Amino acid sequence: MSAPSTPLEAAGGASACLDIYGYRVEIRGTHLQAVENLASDFAHFRAERAAASALVELIEQPPPYEEAPPLRATVYTPRNVSFHRGPLTYVDYAGRALAIHDRRVGSLRIYSLDADLLYEAAYLFLLSQIAEFLDDRRLHRLHALGVSVAGWAVLVTLPMGGGKSTLAAELLKYPEVKLLSDDSPLVDRQGRLHAFPLRLGLLPGSEGQIPASELRAINRMEFGPKILVSYRYFADRVCSVAEPGLLLLGSRSLSRKCEISPAGWRAAMRAMFTNCVVGLGLFHGLEFLLHHSVIELAGKARVASSRLRNSHRLVRRSQCFHLVLGRDIEENGRTVIEFLRRTLPAGGA
Repeated sequence: MSAPSTPLEAAGGASACLDIYGYRVEIRGTHLQAVENLASDFAHFRAERAAASALVELIEQPPPYEEAPPLRATVYTPRNVSFHRGPLTYVDYAGRALAIHDRRVGSLRIYSLDADLLYEAAYLFLLSQIAEFLDDRRLHRLHALGVSVAGWAVLVTLPMGGGKSTLAAELLKYPEVKLLSDDSPLVDRQGRLHAFPLRLGLLPGSEGQIPASELRAINRMEFGPKILVSYRYFADRVCSVAEPGLLLLGSRSLSRKCEISPAGWRAAMRAMFTNCVVGLGLFHGLEFLLHHSVIELAGKARVASSRLRNSHRLVRRSQCFHLVLGRDIEENGRTVIEFLRRTLPAGGA
């Protein structure tokens, strides 16, 4: 079975084109809602139809396992198992979906009758390919909440599930706050931060006063349900680029209070090593990226070195603090915004 190199021909199908800092991709599919949801998530990067460097096709059909070659698995992850033959990677999602990635033409075709799985598999594939593309251009993801105030970037590092998106939704109540990304802003060679706004992902029950029309629920493969806030809700609050300002090393406590205190350079670099150099908490898509070659491993080492350089530049240009979030969401937002107003230069970057 070979991967497709031509667009899917299906009556009634949907399509969308994206341009993410030069990574151009077309999404096509017979499942209209899955394509629409992906287009909504990446709405900041919607583009007119043009020559794309990648093609993602979502096909609402049973996975055609009988046509796949009898390969042995090469990469195992909690969500899937992948198999490699030359430029092709076959990814099996526990019998519920089959994805075929052709690295020669940058295409992915996903077969499944599960709408949630079609959507999530395509979303994670796009994240992995975008990250690899940007890494090659020395523009790296940082696992943190990124906002800006008066042109200055404010970053909050917290582990997965630590409340970055919840804090983002709270801070966006204040008119001077703009969003870079709730989960992974991009840091360049000068330490500047660039926007990577997708959708806000909240745990059920933390939607607050966000209108129901801007929310949708998804069921994830590994981590259970999540409530997504559409890009449309905060589209006019996105900041495209910001100069380094504050780096807040976040943690949580059972206290009601939110506390902020100075942090040293070493603590900041440890946080950057975890959240950027290694990228703990960021999706990497190993099933699509690893092919067990010496050249590939050397390339990953070069990327890690570039991430370290960008991280060092960011820390050198930032004021660094510890942030301990309490259990009162509104109090967290008030404490952080009052601190930003006192600490950041009023004149802008």
